Amino acid sequence: MTPPRILPLLLSLTLSTLAQAATHQVTVNAGDHDRDQTIVSFPIPADVTDGAWQLTDGTSVTSMQVHNGQGWFILRNLKAGQSHTYRIEPIANSPATVDVSRDGGVVHVRVGGKELFDYQGAKVPPPAGVQPVYERGGYIHPILTPTGTQVDDDYPLNHKHHHGIWSVWTKTEFEGRHPDFWNMGDKTGTSEPRGFKDLFSGPVCGGFHAEHQMIDLSAKPPKPAINEQWDVIAFRAGEGDKPYYVFDIIVHHQCASESPLKLPEYLYGGMGFRGASDWNGEGKYTFLTDDGKDVKTGNGTRCRWCFTGGLVNGKPAGITIFCGTDSFRYPQPVRLNPKEPFFCYAPPAMGEFAITPSQPYYARYRFMVADGMADKALIERIATDYESPPTVKVN
Repeated sequence: MTPPRILPLLLSLTLSTLAQAATHQVTVNAGDHDRDQTIVSFPIPADVTDGAWQLTDGTSVTSMQVHNGQGWFILRNLKAGQSHTYRIEPIANSPATVDVSRDGGVVHVRVGGKELFDYQGAKVPPPAGVQPVYERGGYIHPILTPTGTQVDDDYPLNHKHHHGIWSVWTKTEFEGRHPDFWNMGDKTGTSEPRGFKDLFSGPVCGGFHAEHQMIDLSAKPPKPAINEQWDVIAFRAGEGDKPYYVFDIIVHHQCASESPLKLPEYLYGGMGFRGASDWNGEGKYTFLTDDGKDVKTGNGTRCRWCFTGGLVNGKPAGITIFCGTDSFRYPQPVRLNPKEPFFCYAPPAMGEFAITPSQPYYARYRFMVADGMADKALIERIATDYESPPTVKVN
Protein backbone atom coordinates (compact mmCIF):
# COMPACT_ATOMS: atom_id res chain seq x y z
CA MET A 1 0.00 0.00 0.00
CA THR A 2 1.30 3.48 -0.88
CA PRO A 3 2.03 5.54 2.29
CA PRO A 4 -0.42 8.46 2.68
CA ARG A 5 2.37 11.05 2.62
CA ILE A 6 3.40 9.82 -0.86
CA LEU A 7 -0.04 10.20 -2.46
CA PRO A 8 0.06 14.04 -2.73
CA LEU A 9 3.48 13.82 -4.37
CA LEU A 10 2.28 11.22 -6.91
CA LEU A 11 -0.78 13.33 -7.67
CA SER A 12 1.39 16.40 -8.13
CA LEU A 13 3.73 14.57 -10.50
CA THR A 14 0.80 13.23 -12.52
CA LEU A 15 -0.82 16.64 -12.86
CA SER A 16 2.52 18.15 -13.81
CA THR A 17 2.99 15.56 -16.58
CA LEU A 18 -0.52 16.13 -17.89
CA ALA A 19 -0.07 19.89 -17.84
CA GLN A 20 3.17 19.60 -19.78
CA ALA A 21 1.48 17.36 -22.39
CA ALA A 22 -1.37 19.84 -22.68
CA THR A 23 1.08 22.48 -23.92
CA HIS A 24 1.72 20.46 -27.08
CA GLN A 25 0.01 21.52 -30.27
CA VAL A 26 -0.74 19.22 -33.19
CA THR A 27 -1.08 20.72 -36.68
CA VAL A 28 -2.41 18.43 -39.39
CA ASN A 29 -2.18 19.39 -43.06
CA ALA A 30 -4.48 17.70 -45.59
CA GLY A 31 -1.95 17.98 -48.41
CA ASP A 32 -3.27 17.52 -51.95
CA HIS A 33 -6.40 15.57 -51.04
CA ASP A 34 -9.72 16.14 -49.29
CA ARG A 35 -9.84 14.18 -46.03
CA ASP A 36 -12.81 12.57 -44.33
CA GLN A 37 -12.65 9.87 -41.66
CA THR A 38 -8.93 9.60 -42.33
CA ILE A 39 -6.76 7.51 -40.03
CA VAL A 40 -3.86 9.71 -38.88
CA SER A 41 -0.72 8.42 -37.17
CA PHE A 42 2.29 10.40 -36.00
CA PRO A 43 5.23 10.17 -33.53
CA ILE A 44 4.28 11.62 -30.17
CA PRO A 45 6.51 13.33 -27.55
CA ALA A 46 7.60 11.04 -24.73
CA ASP A 47 5.73 13.01 -22.07
CA VAL A 48 2.40 12.10 -23.73
CA THR A 49 2.09 8.62 -22.28
CA ASP A 50 0.22 5.58 -23.60
CA GLY A 51 -3.55 5.75 -23.29
CA ALA A 52 -6.47 8.00 -24.18
CA TRP A 53 -6.14 11.76 -24.74
CA GLN A 54 -8.12 14.37 -26.59
CA LEU A 55 -7.41 17.00 -29.22
CA THR A 56 -9.27 20.28 -28.90
CA ASP A 57 -9.39 23.45 -30.97
CA GLY A 58 -11.47 25.37 -28.44
CA THR A 59 -14.82 24.50 -30.01
CA SER A 60 -14.64 20.78 -30.75
CA VAL A 61 -13.00 17.71 -29.25
CA THR A 62 -11.45 14.75 -31.07
CA SER A 63 -10.36 11.53 -29.38
CA MET A 64 -6.67 10.73 -29.57
CA GLN A 65 -4.87 7.60 -28.50
CA VAL A 66 -1.20 6.92 -27.80
CA HIS A 67 0.44 3.52 -28.05
CA ASN A 68 4.18 2.77 -28.12
CA GLY A 69 5.14 6.34 -28.89
CA GLN A 70 2.64 6.77 -31.71
CA GLY A 71 -0.42 9.04 -31.66
CA TRP A 72 -3.62 8.10 -33.50
CA PHE A 73 -6.80 9.98 -34.30
CA ILE A 74 -9.54 10.08 -36.95
CA LEU A 75 -9.51 13.27 -39.05
CA ARG A 76 -12.86 14.43 -40.38
CA ASN A 77 -13.69 16.95 -43.13
CA LEU A 78 -10.44 18.73 -43.91
CA LYS A 79 -10.21 20.05 -47.47
CA ALA A 80 -7.14 19.78 -49.69
CA GLY A 81 -4.55 22.45 -48.93
CA GLN A 82 -6.02 23.25 -45.52
CA SER A 83 -4.54 22.66 -42.08
CA HIS A 84 -5.95 22.53 -38.57
CA THR A 85 -4.30 22.94 -35.19
CA TYR A 86 -5.30 21.21 -31.93
CA ARG A 87 -4.06 21.16 -28.35
CA ILE A 88 -3.34 17.83 -26.69
CA GLU A 89 -5.26 17.58 -23.44
CA PRO A 90 -5.84 14.86 -20.86
CA ILE A 91 -9.21 13.16 -20.78
CA ALA A 92 -10.85 11.89 -17.62
CA ASN A 93 -12.72 8.93 -19.06
CA SER A 94 -12.82 7.51 -22.58
CA PRO A 95 -14.46 4.16 -23.34
CA ALA A 96 -12.66 1.62 -25.53
CA THR A 97 -14.56 1.89 -28.80
CA VAL A 98 -12.09 -0.62 -30.22
CA ASP A 99 -11.96 -3.49 -27.75
CA VAL A 100 -9.33 -6.22 -27.99
CA SER A 101 -9.54 -9.12 -25.57
CA ARG A 102 -8.38 -12.70 -25.29
CA ASP A 103 -10.25 -15.89 -24.54
CA GLY A 104 -7.69 -18.65 -24.20
CA GLY A 105 -5.95 -18.89 -27.56
CA VAL A 106 -8.35 -16.54 -29.36
CA VAL A 107 -8.10 -12.75 -29.67
CA HIS A 108 -11.47 -11.04 -30.10
CA VAL A 109 -11.55 -7.65 -31.86
CA ARG A 110 -14.74 -5.60 -31.55
CA VAL A 111 -15.56 -2.12 -32.82
CA GLY A 112 -18.44 -0.19 -31.26
CA GLY A 113 -19.53 -3.32 -29.41
CA LYS A 114 -19.77 -5.39 -32.63
CA GLU A 115 -17.46 -8.22 -33.60
CA LEU A 116 -15.02 -7.42 -36.39
CA PHE A 117 -12.81 -10.52 -36.36
CA ASP A 118 -11.13 -13.19 -34.27
CA TYR A 119 -7.47 -14.05 -34.43
CA GLN A 120 -6.92 -17.78 -33.97
CA GLY A 121 -3.79 -17.75 -31.84
CA ALA A 122 -3.85 -21.49 -31.17
CA LYS A 123 -4.30 -24.44 -33.51
CA VAL A 124 -7.90 -24.88 -34.61
CA PRO A 125 -9.10 -28.50 -34.93
CA PRO A 126 -10.24 -29.20 -38.51
CA PRO A 127 -13.86 -30.20 -39.14
CA ALA A 128 -14.93 -33.84 -39.17
CA GLY A 129 -13.51 -35.75 -42.11
CA VAL A 130 -10.49 -33.45 -42.58
CA GLN A 131 -7.12 -35.08 -41.90
CA PRO A 132 -5.23 -33.84 -38.81
CA VAL A 133 -2.29 -32.77 -41.01
CA TYR A 134 -4.35 -29.72 -42.03
CA GLU A 135 -4.67 -28.43 -38.46
CA ARG A 136 -3.48 -24.84 -38.33
CA GLY A 137 -3.54 -21.70 -36.20
CA GLY A 138 -2.16 -18.19 -36.54
CA TYR A 139 -4.80 -16.71 -38.84
CA ILE A 140 -7.82 -14.41 -38.79
CA HIS A 141 -11.33 -15.90 -38.89
CA PRO A 142 -14.24 -15.13 -38.84
CA ILE A 143 -14.39 -11.65 -40.39
CA LEU A 144 -17.68 -9.74 -40.17
CA THR A 145 -19.16 -6.63 -41.78
CA PRO A 146 -20.92 -3.93 -39.69
CA THR A 147 -24.23 -5.79 -40.12
CA GLY A 148 -22.65 -9.08 -39.04
CA THR A 149 -22.25 -10.72 -42.46
CA GLN A 150 -19.31 -13.12 -42.57
CA VAL A 151 -17.09 -12.56 -45.61
CA ASP A 152 -14.51 -15.32 -45.15
CA ASP A 153 -14.29 -19.11 -44.84
CA ASP A 154 -12.20 -21.61 -42.89
CA TYR A 155 -11.13 -25.14 -43.89
CA PRO A 156 -13.16 -25.12 -47.17
CA LEU A 157 -13.38 -28.69 -48.40
CA ASN A 158 -12.05 -27.92 -51.87
CA HIS A 159 -8.96 -26.27 -50.36
CA LYS A 160 -8.68 -27.37 -46.75
CA HIS A 161 -5.49 -25.35 -46.25
CA HIS A 162 -7.29 -22.00 -46.78
CA HIS A 163 -8.07 -19.98 -43.65
CA GLY A 164 -9.67 -16.52 -43.63
CA ILE A 165 -6.57 -14.31 -43.73
CA TRP A 166 -3.21 -16.05 -43.47
CA SER A 167 0.35 -15.59 -44.71
CA VAL A 168 2.81 -18.31 -45.78
CA TRP A 169 5.03 -19.26 -48.71
CA THR A 170 4.37 -22.03 -51.22
CA LYS A 171 7.19 -22.93 -53.60
CA THR A 172 10.49 -22.66 -51.70
CA GLU A 173 14.04 -23.94 -51.36
CA PHE A 174 15.57 -24.33 -47.91
CA GLU A 175 18.95 -26.04 -47.40
CA GLY A 176 18.43 -27.95 -50.65
CA ARG A 177 14.95 -29.16 -49.67
CA HIS A 178 11.63 -27.82 -50.92
CA PRO A 179 9.18 -27.40 -48.05
CA ASP A 180 5.69 -26.14 -48.95
CA PHE A 181 4.29 -24.19 -45.98
CA TRP A 182 1.03 -23.53 -47.83
CA ASN A 183 -0.18 -26.93 -49.09
CA MET A 184 -0.04 -28.80 -45.80
CA GLY A 185 -1.39 -32.02 -47.30
CA ASP A 186 2.03 -32.59 -48.87
CA LYS A 187 3.47 -32.89 -45.34
CA THR A 188 6.67 -31.06 -46.29
CA GLY A 189 5.99 -27.85 -44.39
CA THR A 190 3.65 -26.15 -41.97
CA SER A 191 3.16 -22.89 -40.08
CA GLU A 192 2.49 -22.84 -36.36
CA PRO A 193 1.38 -20.07 -33.99
CA ARG A 194 4.01 -19.07 -31.45
CA GLY A 195 1.99 -16.78 -29.20
CA PHE A 196 0.57 -13.27 -29.08
CA LYS A 197 1.05 -10.33 -26.73
CA ASP A 198 0.75 -6.56 -26.28
CA LEU A 199 -3.04 -6.47 -26.53
CA PHE A 200 -4.39 -2.94 -26.31
CA SER A 201 -7.77 -1.22 -26.65
CA GLY A 202 -8.92 2.38 -26.83
CA PRO A 203 -11.22 5.06 -28.23
CA VAL A 204 -9.43 5.18 -31.61
CA CYS A 205 -7.73 1.85 -32.17
CA GLY A 206 -6.78 -1.50 -30.68
CA GLY A 207 -4.49 -4.34 -31.62
CA PHE A 208 -1.93 -6.98 -30.74
CA HIS A 209 1.36 -8.57 -31.76
CA ALA A 210 1.42 -12.21 -32.99
CA GLU A 211 4.21 -14.60 -33.88
CA HIS A 212 4.22 -17.65 -36.16
CA GLN A 213 6.89 -20.04 -37.38
CA MET A 214 7.20 -21.76 -40.76
CA ILE A 215 8.68 -25.21 -40.19
CA ASP A 216 10.39 -27.48 -42.72
CA LEU A 217 8.88 -30.92 -42.07
CA SER A 218 11.02 -32.55 -44.75
CA ALA A 219 14.09 -32.00 -42.56
CA LYS A 220 14.93 -34.74 -40.05
CA PRO A 221 14.22 -33.56 -37.42
CA PRO A 222 11.87 -30.77 -38.59
CA LYS A 223 13.62 -27.42 -38.71
CA PRO A 224 12.22 -23.87 -38.38
CA ALA A 225 12.87 -21.81 -41.51
CA ILE A 226 11.06 -18.49 -41.00
CA ASN A 227 9.96 -16.54 -37.94
CA GLU A 228 6.91 -14.47 -38.84
CA GLN A 229 5.60 -11.48 -36.89
CA TRP A 230 2.27 -9.75 -37.34
CA ASP A 231 1.38 -6.38 -35.88
CA VAL A 232 -2.39 -6.05 -36.14
CA ILE A 233 -4.32 -2.86 -35.46
CA ALA A 234 -8.04 -2.11 -35.96
CA PHE A 235 -9.55 1.37 -36.08
CA ARG A 236 -12.69 3.25 -35.19
CA ALA A 237 -13.32 4.48 -38.70
CA GLY A 238 -16.04 4.25 -41.31
CA GLU A 239 -18.89 5.65 -39.26
CA GLY A 240 -21.93 7.24 -40.91
CA ASP A 241 -24.49 6.28 -43.55
CA LYS A 242 -22.17 3.69 -45.12
CA PRO A 243 -20.30 2.13 -42.19
CA TYR A 244 -17.23 0.00 -42.75
CA TYR A 245 -14.39 -1.50 -40.74
CA VAL A 246 -10.66 -0.93 -41.26
CA PHE A 247 -7.69 -2.86 -39.90
CA ASP A 248 -3.99 -3.22 -40.75
CA ILE A 249 -1.55 -6.12 -40.72
CA ILE A 250 2.19 -5.43 -40.81
CA VAL A 251 4.22 -8.53 -41.72
CA HIS A 252 7.86 -9.27 -40.88
CA HIS A 253 9.64 -12.48 -41.96
CA GLN A 254 13.06 -13.27 -40.57
CA CYS A 255 15.27 -16.30 -41.01
CA ALA A 256 15.04 -18.70 -38.08
CA SER A 257 18.68 -19.74 -38.62
CA GLU A 258 21.65 -18.73 -40.76
CA SER A 259 20.07 -20.52 -43.73
CA PRO A 260 18.19 -18.39 -46.27
CA LEU A 261 14.77 -19.23 -47.69
CA LYS A 262 14.77 -19.04 -51.48
CA LEU A 263 11.50 -18.26 -53.23
CA PRO A 264 11.45 -19.18 -56.93
CA GLU A 265 9.00 -17.55 -59.30
CA TYR A 266 5.50 -18.85 -58.62
CA LEU A 267 1.92 -17.70 -59.15
CA TYR A 268 0.88 -17.58 -55.47
CA GLY A 269 2.22 -17.46 -51.92
CA GLY A 270 2.17 -14.53 -49.50
CA MET A 271 -0.83 -12.78 -47.92
CA GLY A 272 -3.93 -14.83 -48.70
CA PHE A 273 -7.68 -14.41 -48.27
CA ARG A 274 -10.41 -17.05 -48.62
CA GLY A 275 -13.89 -15.70 -49.32
CA ALA A 276 -17.23 -16.76 -47.88
CA SER A 277 -18.60 -20.24 -48.58
CA ASP A 278 -21.60 -18.69 -50.37
CA TRP A 279 -19.16 -17.45 -53.02
CA ASN A 280 -17.91 -20.91 -53.98
CA GLY A 281 -18.31 -21.53 -57.69
CA GLU A 282 -17.65 -19.55 -60.85
CA GLY A 283 -19.77 -16.44 -61.18
CA LYS A 284 -20.68 -16.26 -57.49
CA TYR A 285 -17.98 -13.77 -56.53
CA THR A 286 -16.39 -10.62 -57.92
CA PHE A 287 -12.81 -9.38 -58.04
CA LEU A 288 -12.14 -5.73 -58.86
CA THR A 289 -8.68 -4.14 -58.91
CA ASP A 290 -7.75 -0.47 -58.79
CA ASP A 291 -7.29 -0.36 -62.57
CA GLY A 292 -10.64 -2.00 -63.28
CA LYS A 293 -9.45 -5.57 -63.88
CA ASP A 294 -11.56 -8.58 -62.87
CA VAL A 295 -11.21 -12.34 -62.49
CA LYS A 296 -10.61 -12.78 -66.23
CA THR A 297 -8.10 -9.97 -66.73
CA GLY A 298 -6.50 -9.27 -63.35
CA ASN A 299 -4.69 -12.47 -62.42
CA GLY A 300 -0.93 -11.88 -62.16
CA THR A 301 -1.21 -8.11 -62.53
CA ARG A 302 0.14 -5.65 -59.98
CA CYS A 303 -2.46 -3.60 -58.13
CA ARG A 304 -2.70 -1.13 -55.28
CA TRP A 305 -5.95 -2.69 -54.05
CA CYS A 306 -8.35 -5.48 -54.84
CA PHE A 307 -11.99 -5.97 -53.82
CA THR A 308 -13.44 -9.46 -53.30
CA GLY A 309 -17.17 -9.78 -52.76
CA GLY A 310 -20.51 -11.39 -53.49
CA LEU A 311 -23.85 -12.36 -51.93
CA VAL A 312 -24.01 -13.98 -48.48
CA ASN A 313 -27.49 -15.19 -47.62
CA GLY A 314 -28.73 -12.90 -50.36
CA LYS A 315 -26.95 -9.80 -49.03
CA PRO A 316 -23.97 -8.19 -50.82
CA ALA A 317 -20.74 -7.85 -48.83
CA GLY A 318 -17.03 -7.80 -49.42
CA ILE A 319 -13.49 -6.99 -48.38
CA THR A 320 -10.90 -4.75 -50.02
CA ILE A 321 -7.20 -5.40 -49.45
CA PHE A 322 -4.71 -2.58 -49.98
CA CYS A 323 -0.95 -3.01 -50.43
CA GLY A 324 1.24 -0.59 -48.45
CA THR A 325 3.62 1.55 -50.48
CA ASP A 326 6.71 0.38 -48.56
CA SER A 327 5.90 -3.30 -49.01
CA PHE A 328 8.42 -5.46 -50.85
CA ARG A 329 7.78 -5.17 -54.61
CA TYR A 330 4.96 -2.65 -54.22
CA PRO A 331 2.50 -2.82 -55.84
CA GLN A 332 2.58 -6.56 -55.48
CA PRO A 333 1.07 -8.85 -58.13
CA VAL A 334 -2.10 -10.77 -57.26
CA ARG A 335 -3.47 -14.26 -57.67
CA LEU A 336 -7.16 -14.11 -58.60
CA ASN A 337 -8.50 -17.66 -58.69
CA PRO A 338 -10.94 -18.18 -61.59
CA LYS A 339 -12.93 -20.97 -59.91
CA GLU A 340 -13.15 -20.07 -56.24
CA PRO A 341 -13.10 -16.96 -54.00
CA PHE A 342 -9.40 -16.99 -53.27
CA PHE A 343 -7.17 -13.91 -53.42
CA CYS A 344 -3.46 -13.56 -52.70
CA TYR A 345 -0.87 -10.80 -52.84
CA ALA A 346 1.96 -12.86 -54.37
CA PRO A 347 5.38 -11.17 -54.74
CA PRO A 348 6.98 -14.42 -56.09
CA ALA A 349 4.90 -13.95 -59.25
CA MET A 350 7.38 -11.23 -60.28
CA GLY A 351 10.36 -13.57 -60.12
CA GLU A 352 12.58 -15.30 -57.60
CA PHE A 353 13.94 -13.67 -54.47
CA ALA A 354 15.29 -14.78 -51.11
CA ILE A 355 14.80 -14.03 -47.44
CA THR A 356 18.24 -14.03 -45.82
CA PRO A 357 19.57 -13.23 -42.35
CA SER A 358 20.61 -9.80 -43.62
CA GLN A 359 17.56 -9.25 -45.85
CA PRO A 360 14.28 -9.92 -44.01
CA TYR A 361 10.89 -9.58 -45.69
CA TYR A 362 8.53 -6.72 -44.93
CA ALA A 363 5.02 -5.95 -46.17
CA ARG A 364 1.97 -4.17 -44.84
CA TYR A 365 -1.67 -4.33 -45.81
CA ARG A 366 -4.88 -2.49 -45.00
CA PHE A 367 -8.25 -4.23 -45.03
CA MET A 368 -11.68 -2.64 -45.41
CA VAL A 369 -14.74 -4.77 -44.64
CA ALA A 370 -18.15 -3.49 -45.68
CA ASP A 371 -21.68 -4.40 -46.63
CA GLY A 372 -22.57 -3.91 -50.28
CA MET A 373 -20.50 -4.38 -53.41
CA ALA A 374 -17.44 -2.34 -54.35
CA ASP A 375 -17.83 1.41 -53.86
CA LYS A 376 -14.87 2.53 -55.98
CA ALA A 377 -14.99 6.17 -54.86
CA LEU A 378 -14.86 5.16 -51.19
CA ILE A 379 -12.16 2.56 -51.83
CA GLU A 380 -10.01 5.10 -53.67
CA ARG A 381 -10.42 7.59 -50.83
CA ILE A 382 -9.17 5.02 -48.35
CA ALA A 383 -6.34 4.03 -50.70
CA THR A 384 -5.26 7.67 -51.01
CA ASP A 385 -5.25 8.12 -47.23
CA TYR A 386 -3.16 4.94 -46.88
CA GLU A 387 -0.68 5.85 -49.61
CA SER A 388 -0.43 9.60 -49.03
CA PRO A 389 -1.52 10.36 -45.47
CA PRO A 390 -1.84 13.89 -44.07
CA THR A 391 1.29 15.41 -42.58
CA VAL A 392 1.45 16.17 -38.86
CA LYS A 393 3.64 18.57 -36.91
CA VAL A 394 3.84 18.54 -33.11
CA ASN A 395 5.02 21.63 -31.21
